[in-house]
Amino acid sequence: MTKTFQAQSLASARTSRRAFLKRTAATAALFAAAKAALPAGAFAQGAGPEVKGTKLGYIALTDAAPLVIAREKGFYAKHGVPDMDISRQASWGATRDNMALGTKANGIDGGHILRPKTHLYSTGKVMQNGQPVPMYTLLNLNEDGQAISVSNEYKDLNIQKDASPLKAAFERKKAQGKELTAAMTFPGGTHDLWIRYWLAAGGIDPDTDIKVIVVPPPQMVANMKVGTMDCFCVGEPWNEQLVNQNIGYTAITTGELWFRHPEKILGMRADWVDAHPRATQAILMAVMEAQQWCEKMENKDELAQIVGRRQWFNVPVNDINGRLKGNINYGHGRTVANSPLRMKFWGDGGAVSYPWKSLDTWFVTENIRWGKFEPNTDIKALVDRTNRSDLWLQAAKTLGVTGVPTSDSRGVETFFDGVKFDPADPQAYLRALKIKRAQV
Repeated sequence: MTKTFQAQSLASARTSRRAFLKRTAATAALFAAAKAALPAGAFAQGAGPEVKGTKLGYIALTDAAPLVIAREKGFYAKHGVPDMDISRQASWGATRDNMALGTKANGIDGGHILRPKTHLYSTGKVMQNGQPVPMYTLLNLNEDGQAISVSNEYKDLNIQKDASPLKAAFERKKAQGKELTAAMTFPGGTHDLWIRYWLAAGGIDPDTDIKVIVVPPPQMVANMKVGTMDCFCVGEPWNEQLVNQNIGYTAITTGELWFRHPEKILGMRADWVDAHPRATQAILMAVMEAQQWCEKMENKDELAQIVGRRQWFNVPVNDINGRLKGNINYGHGRTVANSPLRMKFWGDGGAVSYPWKSLDTWFVTENIRWGKFEPNTDIKALVDRTNRSDLWLQAAKTLGVTGVPTSDSRGVETFFDGVKFDPADPQAYLRALKIKRAQV
């Protein structure tokens, strides 16, 4: 009986060992297949992205190109998030509302947004019922590439950097009982701040001397055509289209106002990023690779052709590719070729893409200037909780980017009128400004 039991036990052990080996082999095969299916960077972190994608919003503006190119050129798929939905938004207001919903409620989890929106959303300043939507700034999509354009009504003044000649013209028009309007794209956003800075530098108070209104970017040209605005600030391709249709002219590109200024960002809901750290890294790496592709001059024509398509911007290529290459026709006889003022997507070890905290500090400070934030706002705390430069650095390391920034400050910034901004002393900047709402 004992021998029989021992024989049965030995046979059972052999069977169990064979089954174990089969399971081990099957597991190894599955593991190898999973490894082959994932990009090296993602797999090296121990696992692939938690999800295969999410929905990001964009507005039909040239600086949304990296999100579009990452889709068109397969960079999302390369990094393990093939199911990214890059969804066109009707306006910055629609972007805000869809961001508040998130994809769980059929909205969006992030996208191409105006840089100050991270602060405005996170504090609830522009949200329905003041309800905060915590956000992160993940990377800077571009530098420069916006412009301030004026109606042909003022063509004889040949307005350029100096807006002051408009002051007397505006006063004459107002004396005739006519309304004055300056258009931008979202209160407290980049275009709002650019046109306010430019007007104020010329002695024109944007809150008392002219009415500042909101117009979605794709509607700017049509509105100026029917005479509903005197000037506007928007990104490309709408300034170039305005010139091409001979409706108005560009007074100043924003790179002339502040050379190498930051503009749009990839911003995402904080809850989504926190729940999907590996997918966030995948998205970051895909967009960073797309930025590098967009920056190459030999890709500019193809870039314009891709984003100009009906499913993306639905804009003629000739309204996109001139300024994209740095060939600027201002519209009143002034042209510049190969200008350094062109939109920049990548450069200097990723410094163009890097989300400098010092630049966020200026945006919060400038919104204090115009009353969007209280003068006692803890600027550093707000920037620190919304800016995720650490995630950018992690993605850059995985991609093998060299010469990356080693601090969070780009230093003192200088504007076209000689005003300087020291991120270490925002209050000194505010005190030096003549036209402002903040009492400092």
